[in-house]
Amino acid sequence: MTDVKVLLIDDEARYTDALARRLGRRGLSVATADGGAQALEALSENPVDVALLDMKMAGMDGIKTLSAIKRQHPEVEVVMLTAHADTDIVISSLAMGAFDYLLKPADLEELVRKIEDAAMRKRSNSK
Repeated sequence: MTDVKVLLIDDEARYTDALARRLGRRGLSVATADGGAQALEALSENPVDVALLDMKMAGMDGIKTLSAIKRQHPEVEVVMLTAHADTDIVISSLAMGAFDYLLKPADLEELVRKIEDAAMRKRSNSK
């Protein structure tokens, strides 16, 4: 799938930069945000198909950010990324409208497939 716009939201700059480069080499258009507030601002200025959202961030955590994204930009599909497999948080995020979740560090091929599946769902819902 081409022309997929992704917003990578994570407060770990080295991880974000490395993953953004790797996804960019796969043909995805990737923007980054270092936290929830910056992500909401970025989404208001430049719509995306899929947000990759870290669960554990300083300030606005992943659950609060997911809630705000779904309230302000319900068309954006969100894939949650977490280094901590907390079943309750995963279930909560899916109930709040997250498309799916992956454990960090996610396999790049699996992550790209999730992004493409989420983008296809977004596009089919916009028709």
